[in-house]
Amino acid sequence: MSFIFITLGTCLIVSDTLVPRVARRLSLTKHPNCSTLSGGQAIELLARSGDRRKFPFRTPMGRIYDCCFSFAGLRSQITMSIMKKEAEEGIEQGTLLSCVNDIAAATQHTVAVHLAKRTHRAILFCKENGLLSSEDPILVMSGGVASNQYIRKTLTVLTEKTGLRLLCPPPRFCTDNGVMIAWNGVERLREGKGILSPNEDVCYEPKAPLGVDISAKVRTAGIRLPSGRMKISF
Repeated sequence: MSFIFITLGTCLIVSDTLVPRVARRLSLTKHPNCSTLSGGQAIELLARSGDRRKFPFRTPMGRIYDCCFSFAGLRSQITMSIMKKEAEEGIEQGTLLSCVNDIAAATQHTVAVHLAKRTHRAILFCKENGLLSSEDPILVMSGGVASNQYIRKTLTVLTEKTGLRLLCPPPRFCTDNGVMIAWNGVERLREGKGILSPNEDVCYEPKAPLGVDISAKVRTAGIRLPSGRMKISF
C-alpha cells in the first residue's frame, strides 16, 4: 500500500518556540517549583492552578480561514500583558510576577484552542474532499507539543466530536524534534541503512517539503467552523 502526503497548512511560528519564550520572559526558572523543568513543563505545571479567564488572549488568525498556524500575534499579546503587569506591580523584568499561574493558564489554553480550530478546519476539509479513511480515521499528534496533557485533552474532545480517534505517543517519547531526528540517525547507523561514505557528495535542503502542498486550495475553500464551545475538563 502506498501513501501520499498532503500538506493542508504550515507552521509560520510554532508553539514549541512560543511556550519556552513565554517561560523565559516570565523567568520561571526562578519559581521554586519550576527550577528544574523545561519551559513547556513549567507552563503546564503552573497552568493547573491558574485562571485563564484573567488574561483573555485572542486566538490567532481568527479571520483567516485556512489551516496554517502562527503564534506571532499571541506572543505580542502575552508580552504586552507581562509588561503591563510588571508596571502595575512595580517590578523589573526578571522578577516573578504574582500572576504567573494565570498567564501560564491563558497561554496554554489559547495555544490549545488555536491548534484545535486549525485542525478542526482540516478535518472538515478532508471530509468534504474524501481524504479521510471511511474506517477508523485517526488524527496523529507527535513531537514536543504532544506531551502537553491539556492540548491532548483539547484534541481528544475535537476528535470525539468529529468522529476521529486521537493517537499520540507516550509522553516520554514526545521530545524535541532535533532529538527525534538524531535518534533516527542512531537507529539507521545501527542497522547500516542509508549510511553514506565520507567521500560521497550530499545534497540537502534546509527545509524539505512534505508531499503535495494544497494549502492554497484549503484557503480558497474558506471553511468556517460551526459555532459552539468545547468543554475541556480534567
